Order: sequence, then C-alpha cells, then structure tokens
Amino acid sequence: MQTQFTHIVLGLGATGLSVVRYLVSQGIKPLVMDSRRNPPGADVLAQEFADIELITGGFDCRYLVQAQQLVISPGIAIDTPEVRAAMDMGIEVIGDVELFARAIADKKPCVIGITGSNGKTTVTTLVYEMLLAAGLKVAVGGNIGTPALDLLAMDVDYYVLELSSFQLETTYSLNCIAATCLNISEDHMDRYSDLTAYRNAKLRLYDQSRFIMYNLDDELTYPHEPMNQNHFGLGVPDGDAWGLGDGKIYHGDSDIINLIDVALIGSHNHGNLLAAMALVHACGVEKEPMVTVAKTFSGLSHRCELVAVKQGVSYINDSKATNVGATVAALEGLSTHLGEVYLIAGGDGKGADFRPLTQALSNVVQLITLGRDGHKLAKLKPGAIEVATMAEAVAKAAEMAYSGDIVLLSPACASLDMYKNFMARGDDFRQLVEQLPDGV
Repeated sequence: MQTQFTHIVLGLGATGLSVVRYLVSQGIKPLVMDSRRNPPGADVLAQEFADIELITGGFDCRYLVQAQQLVISPGIAIDTPEVRAAMDMGIEVIGDVELFARAIADKKPCVIGITGSNGKTTVTTLVYEMLLAAGLKVAVGGNIGTPALDLLAMDVDYYVLELSSFQLETTYSLNCIAATCLNISEDHMDRYSDLTAYRNAKLRLYDQSRFIMYNLDDELTYPHEPMNQNHFGLGVPDGDAWGLGDGKIYHGDSDIINLIDVALIGSHNHGNLLAAMALVHACGVEKEPMVTVAKTFSGLSHRCELVAVKQGVSYINDSKATNVGATVAALEGLSTHLGEVYLIAGGDGKGADFRPLTQALSNVVQLITLGRDGHKLAKLKPGAIEVATMAEAVAKAAEMAYSGDIVLLSPACASLDMYKNFMARGDDFRQLVEQLPDGV
C-alpha cells in the first residue's frame, strides 16, 4: 500500500464518491477512509476506481498527519478526535461544498444558498422551479439529491444549493449571489454544544454571500452585523421587504399574488414562498415566473402532505418534521383550521429540549406519542397516549377523530430509532392511513 497521500477523503457514500470523482478528474489520487466497516458506496468505488485504496472501520492517524488536505463528509464532526488532531497540526480540513466553491471561483457569482432548520428543501425546490419558469438553466443539489461537485458537469446559469450546518462548517468561499437562513430552532443538539454553536454554523453562509435575506420573524436568523440585506416575514412589509397583508403577498407596496391562489397551505409555507420569491428577485427574475410556480407548486412528500381523507378526517404526513421547530411550524400553520387536531409525535429527539412545543400543543386536542423519546413528549400534554407502533398510533387517532378533524404526523424527532429514514416513517403512516375504511 502507498504510504503517503496528499489528499484523504473521510466518509464514503454519495458525497465521498463525488469527491473522489472530482479529485481524480484533477489528477489527484486520494486515499479514502470510513469509520464504518461496510460503508455505502464501497462497491461503486471498487468498480469505478479499482486503484483507489479504502480503509474502513476507523481513521488511521498515520496517514492523516501526513496529508495536505482532508475532505470530510458532512456526517463526520470536525471535533472527531482524529480530525481535530489533524487541524491542530495545520492540515487543511474542508468539505465537498468548499471544493465546489473553489472550482467555480473564476465564474461570476451564480450560486443561491439556502439554509435553516426547517423548510430548506421546499424553498430550494421553489427557487429551482421559479428559475426554470424564467427560462434559465439551473442545477439543484447540495444537501438534497445531487452532491454539489456532481453539478459541475452541467452547463447552467445558476446553481441552487440546499446547505446544512454540517456542510457550512467546512465551507469558506462559496461567494453566493444570494442566500438565506430561513429559521433557526434546536436541532442536532447531539452534535453541537448549544444553540449558539448551531446558529453560528448556519450563519457562516452570510459571510459568503453578496446579498442575504433573513427572516424578520426569527431574530436568530438576523446577521451578526449589517450587510447587503433584506428580509421577509408574515407581517405587512416595510420598505423593500417581502411580507403579507390583506390576504396577499407583497414586495414593498407592490402586490404579487392573492394567497387564495397559492397552492401551498399553512403560514409556514407562505413564509417559504416569500423567501423563494425574494431570492429569485435578487437574481433579476420578474413577477410572472414567481406567480406561475406559486399557483401550481403544492409541496413535497412528507412535508405537511395531505395523504388521504377518511370518513371526513384529513390525514397529514409531516414526517420530515425531525425537530421541534418543524412541528411548531406545522401546528401554527394549521391553527386556523376549524376542526380538532390529533398529533402523532415521537422518535429520536437528538438531545433536544421539547419544552418549546408546549404552547403549540394548546392547539392539539390529543397527543399520541411513540418512539425512543415519546415518553418525554407525553409529559408536555395532560392525557397524552403512549403507543409502541405507528399502527397503534394511527388506529387510536382514527378511533377518536371526527369528520372535519385533522390527524397530523409531525414527530418533532428523527426516525432512526424505528425506521431507516423519515421517508420510510412517512410511507408507513401513509400505508396505514390508506388501509382505513373510507366510510361516510
């Protein structure tokens, strides 16, 4: 085996493979390491790059300390002892998004960056669709779908990137034309020391953007210091800001669209739409493409998705709500609904404080909990029912709900204690709901 490597890729999977492909295209032969014994993508690596060596089951410091650059996957914390030791020795540690940023450094700013605790994928998709509707060539990826480096093969006008706090920790020079942090609430507290550390990771995006859009309704998204900025919010906008009034979306004093014509439901989604419109406007897109998308885009799977109406009861799948803030947003978005709300929640809380849910739970007639931390959630609502499985939860909710009510799956927790991912959890909910009798 080769004894020294200038570049080491830590973490395989889709992101690690994209890094290997990029480095090889630049004439660099990296070493790949993964702490897992059988990492995803190992078979693909062997097929595509038979001469690239892979070390599994841990990170070998003998190689790390001799490298010039470590490219780490988002799932690996920079405080991992081996990574921290390399950083302390002055070895550069970056992520795939930073490699992407350096690859396009000579281009005019063409990246739209989107981060936040909740709503990232919805806003990323809205921005993508609006740019397409404007006749522009667009590629979308980052934290969703295609890894950033794989987007380099596409001839585009704009790259739309969803960015996680993990990715931003190792990104330094993205140079976005426009960017936003949609909201910040406790998430990944199993990785961050406190909310401030998590927020600081998110707001790194602002320092790498020509123009930033913050959320007026969430002070944690405000920039640390004044910059080229604007804001959106659910109130009447001031100046050149984006907001709501008289049942319409406004940009300053110009009305854009009536809310009754918007396909997305819920106040949190109206905020997402405002953010998307503001970002594409910063790129020169006119009103018409925004309105076209706003009228037709009804949302993504597992995000406040109406899956069925059974015996007059609406069943909504919000399995993507993997943190407290997302569930609060879902409940607040449904607060004007006339019927009762039955909430199914629970899973792996990732060390989060559930108490911020307390006020939002006043809109819930019955809380049904499950999963590893379900018992903690149950303490927030007198009369909460604890169950062991999703099947029990759906059956109990169906038994209690009446026509005009809503049964909402919005877990406020990750899914890995019971499911492969949040999609599998949502699919289980959907299948169980579909098996309920239609009736009258």
